[in-house]
Amino acid sequence: MEKKMLIVYYSVSNGNTKRIAEQLQKATGADIVRIETATPYSGSYNDIVEQGQREVNRGYQPEIKPLSLNPADYDVIAVGTPTWWYTMAPAVLSFLKSYDWKGKTVIPFQTHGGWPGHVIKDIKSACKGADFSHEMEIQFDSSGGAELVTSDKKIEAWIT
Repeated sequence: MEKKMLIVYYSVSNGNTKRIAEQLQKATGADIVRIETATPYSGSYNDIVEQGQREVNRGYQPEIKPLSLNPADYDVIAVGTPTWWYTMAPAVLSFLKSYDWKGKTVIPFQTHGGWPGHVIKDIKSACKGADFSHEMEIQFDSSGGAELVTSDKKIEAWIT
């Protein structure tokens, strides 16, 4: 039986995580859905970074909009997040805490600007009962820009 795959990602400013999620979707043909906060972040990049730091520091889980696809209907779920202060974005934590991961295979991937932190470990601890495979850290430039540091070859090898 073929396993059904879903890619769930969160991306705010430069769309780096979205870019990787779409690259994965194109290669696998999996369904894809974006996590969105009920109240969008606003302001400059630095405003969002500062708000994100406050949220991470207090373990905040923002309300997220319902997804158009139900992760319960899938066997394999790739979860993509930007790195916010050494961990996953708060919206991704909200998503992970709202589902049962028993019997699922989770493929955690993160984008970061040079400080991967403990994102993968944090995703694993939030997905109790899941199996994990093909975890990936993808680095972009440290200025918060969209210039890829991790080689395309390494990303393609991960995807295939």
